Amino acid sequence: MRIIGFDPGLGVSGFGVLEKKGNAVRVICYGAIRTPRTKTLPERLKHLYDEATKLLKTYTPAVMAIEDTFYQKNVKSALALGQARGALLLAGANAGIPCPEFAPRKVKQSVTGNGAATKEQVQFMVQKILQLDKPPTPIDASDALAIGLCYLNQPKW
Repeated sequence: MRIIGFDPGLGVSGFGVLEKKGNAVRVICYGAIRTPRTKTLPERLKHLYDEATKLLKTYTPAVMAIEDTFYQKNVKSALALGQARGALLLAGANAGIPCPEFAPRKVKQSVTGNGAATKEQVQFMVQKILQLDKPPTPIDASDALAIGLCYLNQPKW
């Protein structure tokens, strides 16, 4: 089973593609989609959507796991995050794949055992779990891999 995880953001959205065969999980690729700050909001959202669509076509995942929104004090930041999530979810829906959403605390709990873990602790555990030579960067990609691992750690009833 192939999965893509997304850590959404308007400026930077991390992604990570994982493949599970039996009990073995391996990394196919990871990285980040960056939207140009010089572009308008609609242009940035289109860029995010187009790049996510390319990833979905290239790697053909069965599932697209994405981080759910969380409480933010800054309304403008929350709206931008919601719009970025919308662009990614639309790409997944158009690809015809399920898009389960996970709260940040659930992702952290799943990967580190601590729902209040720091980004650096998540990055460290992702490196160890996936047996990577170095920590996955950028940190957004590390989070995206953690989101994919969180999906894989869910009980399948």
